[in-house]
Amino acid sequence: MVRICLLPHCAFLSQTSRMIEIYRALRDRGVTPRVATHGGTYESALRAAGIEYDLTGPRMDEARCARFLREQPSSGPVWQSAYSDDELRTYVLAEAEYFARHRITTAVTGFTLTTTLSTRLAGVRLVSEHSASFVPPIFERGLVPAPSKPFLGLRSAWLSNRLPSRVRFYCGGFNRIAGELGLPRIPSLAALILGDLTLVTEDPSVLGIPRLEIESWRPGRGYRPETRLAVTGPLFAHLPIPIPDEVETFLSGPGPIIYVAITSSPPSLVRAVVTALRPLAARILVAGTVHDLGDLNDDRVLVGGVLPSHLVMPRVDLAVTAGGQGSVQTAMAAGVPLLGIPLQLEQDLNVTLLERRGAARWLPPRQAGTARLAALARNLLSDSAYRRAAQDIRAAYAASDGPGRAADQILAGAA
Repeated sequence: MVRICLLPHCAFLSQTSRMIEIYRALRDRGVTPRVATHGGTYESALRAAGIEYDLTGPRMDEARCARFLREQPSSGPVWQSAYSDDELRTYVLAEAEYFARHRITTAVTGFTLTTTLSTRLAGVRLVSEHSASFVPPIFERGLVPAPSKPFLGLRSAWLSNRLPSRVRFYCGGFNRIAGELGLPRIPSLAALILGDLTLVTEDPSVLGIPRLEIESWRPGRGYRPETRLAVTGPLFAHLPIPIPDEVETFLSGPGPIIYVAITSSPPSLVRAVVTALRPLAARILVAGTVHDLGDLNDDRVLVGGVLPSHLVMPRVDLAVTAGGQGSVQTAMAAGVPLLGIPLQLEQDLNVTLLERRGAARWLPPRQAGTARLAALARNLLSDSAYRRAAQDIRAAYAASDGPGRAADQILAGAA
């Protein structure tokens, strides 16, 4: 019997919402998976979708989620693992017990990295979707750009592509607990974020690599030998919430409208972006974060709550995001150009892939409050070539059922 468990990391709206999409696709295929989480800021998204879920281990409150966002791989210091050893041990054992109790055969994770160990302990197949486009064929072709924020004091595309499979950054705590539990060590940073099956959640036309080449990749040194890749196409949120009345009124007003959706970020960054955009002859809609930004509201700026971006994007003229795959795909699915302000390397890659297609521009966070941001936004609004490029990607996305293909890949090996 197929027994699947989805494990979203609810510190992230993106990972929670992507798990909701996979849940729906599995249910449409006659399989209702269990859902388990450590809890967090966006548990409410699961409840809004009518999804029952269980907590495994201590619940992560908003303060702990905020610290996880600061310390996660690619954001925090490389010598730590985003969890304490005690947390890792507790969550790994709790997950393994949960898998055994419910006779789970396949676990699907959205950045719940403790599953890298708990699935081994329980003998469960691990499927991951959080790698997005940050996968070995991209490294091996040298497609990862230099990071917008210096990494180890350097901004080097060569290192960005060489290091993931060659270093054990962020793996220390995981490997200490692996040793305690008699499990194999995690050989590299890349191996930490890859599952037995890793879903590549982007269209090959955006990646610039054929599907066959990606799925034919086989692991060498620095990877677990069982790791495989499957291309699903785009996977982004369709949150089951309406557009609030005040946002509907704002969207019905005159354009152009710029949608600022930098949700997992410090409030200072959002404020800097809005301040830099104010000189433009545009109105600004801000997707709400966990921070209070209500003081930004005036006749040209509206701060909303958590918004259904798939409904908002088709009605705006430009999206400004941090470059998480969910937000960039939502923009492209609407044919809307993007200005990306990446906060970590995977976001750098997402924005750069679109920039290479002519649908986006990239800006480092240190320039978020400068005239450079306003100049790029003005150019993206005025040059129709960006919108045409985004619309080309929209056409590719329209031909792809990312959640459905993800569900099919999960089911193919779940029995």
